[in-house]
Amino acid sequence: MRKAMTRGGLIACIAALLLTEPLAAQPDHWADWGEPTPGPAKVIGTHAAGCLAGAEALPLDGEGYSVMRPSRRRNFGHPSLIAAIEELARGAQSIGWPTLLVGDLTQIRGGPMKSGHRSHQSGLDADIWLTPKPSPLPAGAWRENYSAISVLTADRSAIAQTVWTERHAALLKTAAEIPAVRRIFVNPVIKQELCRTAGDERAWLSKVRPWWGHHFHFHLRLACPAGEADCVDQPLPDPGDGCGADLAWWFSEEAEEAAKGPPPDPVTLADLPEACRPMLAGE
Repeated sequence: MRKAMTRGGLIACIAALLLTEPLAAQPDHWADWGEPTPGPAKVIGTHAAGCLAGAEALPLDGEGYSVMRPSRRRNFGHPSLIAAIEELARGAQSIGWPTLLVGDLTQIRGGPMKSGHRSHQSGLDADIWLTPKPSPLPAGAWRENYSAISVLTADRSAIAQTVWTERHAALLKTAAEIPAVRRIFVNPVIKQELCRTAGDERAWLSKVRPWWGHHFHFHLRLACPAGEADCVDQPLPDPGDGCGADLAWWFSEEAEEAAKGPPPDPVTLADLPEACRPMLAGE
């Protein structure tokens, strides 16, 4: 007589099967969870290969901010990320920025997303739009349909002076000065503009790093929260304002060729820490 498989054995079997398949083949395993794991918040792994236990939801509206694209269900994060966004929203109000628009944070249990990001997996990343909340609000489902506005010219070679304002620079400075923030990713042209206009107070520029895209929004990334032993941090940025040779590379032929390279391989379950696997199995 065939022996019945225990629940633990079934989970182990499922996990073993998943280990051999790219997550791209089972994207909804992470995207469709309806609730966080129980217990305290815990960051597991890296920003680009990890997951999040005990996630906290960012409310759709708060003091000085509104969440966009709620149907994507990516408004979850570690409590430290929720606190940083709330702090940034208050700081934005102090510099005269209208209500912040907040894009993707993390899925309800973190992990790889079906589309849009390779990072945002561990509850420590958030996209902040470079477009403030419109007033008056557009008719209809504005959170789902309203689009951010690029701060670059159509050919993306320069700052769009009809869009960019001193408040954009002040907002990025405000974000960089939040102690928990590890990095802020912006388009290289934006970094170049900040280098040109920052003046003598330049220490905050070290956190602002150039990356492809990122001309509709900036990417806020936090350091590992204190005491999170399973969280793997990104190294500190290089010292200095980042306005020298490192920035110049982004405008080189080498960088142009790098941008044409193939996309990275899809993340598989084998790329994630061991502690993420039970979360995918439903534990």
